[in-house]
Amino acid sequence: MSFISYFINGLSLGSVYALIALGYTMVYGIAKMLNFAHGDVIMVGCYVVFVTVINLHLPVPVGILLSILICTALGVTVERVAYKPLRGASSLAVLITAIGVSYLLQNIALLIFGANMKTFTSVVSIPPLKLAGGRLNITGEALVTVASCVVIMVGLTAFIKKSKAGQAMLAVSEDKGAAQLMGINVNGTIALTFAIGSALAAVAGILLCSTYPSLTPYTGAMPGIKAFVAAVFGGIGSIPGAFVGGLLLGVIENLSKAYISSQMADAIVFAVLIIVLLVKPTGILGRQIHEKV
Repeated sequence: MSFISYFINGLSLGSVYALIALGYTMVYGIAKMLNFAHGDVIMVGCYVVFVTVINLHLPVPVGILLSILICTALGVTVERVAYKPLRGASSLAVLITAIGVSYLLQNIALLIFGANMKTFTSVVSIPPLKLAGGRLNITGEALVTVASCVVIMVGLTAFIKKSKAGQAMLAVSEDKGAAQLMGINVNGTIALTFAIGSALAAVAGILLCSTYPSLTPYTGAMPGIKAFVAAVFGGIGSIPGAFVGGLLLGVIENLSKAYISSQMADAIVFAVLIIVLLVKPTGILGRQIHEKV
């Protein structure tokens, strides 16, 4: 039973990674850039819920909605102010800017909330599910996290395939110039991508802090890096790849902590990534793109 419990907890953690990785992979697939400030949007979303629900005692749905709205607005603002002027710049310039935005958000949070750890109260009120005569307990947070990830994944896939905005995203990801000639608003499409990714980051952050109830200005840093690993693991630019990569990463990390070493878990995760990329450089579900000259 302990293995099943560790596996389910790994799926819960992996679902959080998958939600964050979806934001990474969408931005990379469409804008061809890595937004390393994405992890800090998670932290902002958590602090919004902390202030509204725990300090101001507003209803939980109100706090979650405000968190999603503020993170969405933050994602669009960061894209317009920091990334849009660099649309034609080198990838190195964009990468350095993304790191700068990340440190900016962390230090603003430090100035406002301080460096002390805050205790985050879970927003999930579902009781744990007891199976096998009570020998297997699945927390409400794990149930909600996995279910939310599956629903969001299905909804996002349907949005990309069925809606006009989703088709515009696919067109921009293939060729920005050709998409613009066909009348697609490239800047608006990229801004929408950042908005969706930031909203997913807010949801992921709330679920993460509900499961691991501690909050600091650096809360989103390591989950953001691991989610990027999950996106690369599954195949950067692939939405199903981000989902599969996130789940696998969470399971590997949790089982490594349980059966090998909690100190070595992160090293094992990155070692698995290296092995996968040596065997399949495009990731599990990634595909090689051949550019015509």
